Amino acid sequence: MAQSDLSLSLANPYPRGYNTWQKLALALVGLGVLGMLTAVAGGAAAHPAPLLVLTLAGLMGGGALFAWQAYMTKPAGIQNNGVFFLSESRRGAWGWVLGVVLTGFYVLLYWFPQYFGLGQGEGGANAGLVRLFDPLSMALRHKPADQWFLYGTFYTVAVLTMGFKFALKYRHNRYQLIRTVSVAFFQLVFAFLIPAWLVMMNEPEFYFSYFWPLKKEYLFPNDLNYYMTHPGTLGVFMTFWAVAIALIGVPVLTYFFGKRWYCSWVCGCGGLAETAGDPFRHLSDKSLNAWKIERWLIHSVLVAIVLLTGVLWINSATQGQVLGGFSQGYAKWYGFLIGSMFSGVIGTGFYPLMGSRVWCRFGCPQAAILGIFQRFFSRFRITTNHGQCISCGNCSTYCEMGIDVRAYAQRGQNIVRASCVGCGICAAVCPRGVLRLENGPDTGKSRMEQSLF
Repeated sequence: MAQSDLSLSLANPYPRGYNTWQKLALALVGLGVLGMLTAVAGGAAAHPAPLLVLTLAGLMGGGALFAWQAYMTKPAGIQNNGVFFLSESRRGAWGWVLGVVLTGFYVLLYWFPQYFGLGQGEGGANAGLVRLFDPLSMALRHKPADQWFLYGTFYTVAVLTMGFKFALKYRHNRYQLIRTVSVAFFQLVFAFLIPAWLVMMNEPEFYFSYFWPLKKEYLFPNDLNYYMTHPGTLGVFMTFWAVAIALIGVPVLTYFFGKRWYCSWVCGCGGLAETAGDPFRHLSDKSLNAWKIERWLIHSVLVAIVLLTGVLWINSATQGQVLGGFSQGYAKWYGFLIGSMFSGVIGTGFYPLMGSRVWCRFGCPQAAILGIFQRFFSRFRITTNHGQCISCGNCSTYCEMGIDVRAYAQRGQNIVRASCVGCGICAAVCPRGVLRLENGPDTGKSRMEQSLF
């Protein structure tokens, strides 16, 4: 650019465009999207395998290449990349479009899977988008795909691809790298591959990374009886796992590590929020009113699932003589309102509108239980050194759980909040090292006070 063309405007009229590799990456993503659209139009009917390879290679390869060029060509450190100015990440027009698309996807997935082609082919075979994933489902499960396998594959692809991007973005922070590898591993192996292999071996489909009450049926009497009476030994182990983790593992692990051991290291919901939802974390409402709604709503959901579980056990013990019809209706409405609408449609579909942890913050009963243990019995806390705080507000801005971290730091208070998932982003974006994630006894003093006294 000639010197005479330089502008004194604060807003650069000559923004830097994408480099050649990024353009190639976008072309690959475009091929992946084209593969999906071709499948929707019926192009996967005869030979779905090549089209599936094109789709997954385009989406994952293009996404990974674009992320590499976006972050590895710059110095290590937090790269927010203009998220406050991008329409899709500041509730602009594209943000609303993306929200509608995601919400619509979940509505179709839960209640209208036929529009994805489930059972719509000749003789009841799959067609459309579901047909595209038949080869992968046959390889992993020895049966055709359904809408849940379609969803699980997309979910895993999103966590892996966006997890790679997240790792590049926070590569200067060892904690972020380790936990990103952790959530990607648990999603791929515990929530995708192992359940698929169990189906292939004619065992109950079981997700080892989810527990009661998030996976509500894992303490329901009929389900436990199904696992216990299933031929073989895996059903007994599944029963032991479901009960032991829910009743023993959760309180013990939360005592030592806080809720982060699950919400930020294992859970698939948290894994998607931390990876695909990272560009939207700053959209979480930090207001006092939002905090009040959060506390009432999440604990109301917890009470609802505890009551439902108790009702089902009473119904089982009395062989349906007590609360029989009520328990069935209650379970149906809980599954619809909480299991589908809240956790799926709103929880993920509203990423571009309310931030990435809507479900985790306002609705997840597992997070509610973990939060109670963390608030009153855990050794985990975020310590502050308020003497170093410059009130930049980065910590509060990027807290996906809506915690005003800066207010705690300014007062020199350690952060022991039930809602904190221990993601550590507040500490990662702090330019002064004010915040630190620690496990230890609560002395009631900030890090500065401990050093002085």
